[in-house]
Amino acid sequence: MKAAVITLLSVFTLLGIFSFASNKKPYTTEEGIQFFTGTWQQALDKAKKENKYIFLDAYASWCGPCKMMKHKTFTEKEVGEFYNKHFICIAVDMEKGEGPSLANTYSVEAYPTLVFLRPNGTFLGKTTGYHKPKEFLKVGEQVINTK
Repeated sequence: MKAAVITLLSVFTLLGIFSFASNKKPYTTEEGIQFFTGTWQQALDKAKKENKYIFLDAYASWCGPCKMMKHKTFTEKEVGEFYNKHFICIAVDMEKGEGPSLANTYSVEAYPTLVFLRPNGTFLGKTTGYHKPKEFLKVGEQVINTK
């Protein structure tokens, strides 16, 4: 009897885990922001070639607000349409690879830091913290409307 109860509890636990995992939005969806997967220099070159602004998601893997942005903001269709049209978007973990150097260059002191550059690679501005989709769209609109 005890073994049956343990087995039954295990089954319900696994079902709960799998149903929760399947409801999570992936980092990038077909509708959301399509993040560039090359190096930082390749992203700069691509932006120059395509005459697009650069959006750098400066995050840390342990950062809660960063994860919220990834799952609740970056995956939204309207956000993806706007940012994919106007920006080369790249996400870099500031504690790995090119991250520490970029964190130093753009004075990243909090996570997430959302950095914006002109198509020629010059710094335009940054903001920090979690942004809801509509707020994040307004930030992007302000960036591309800056002269």
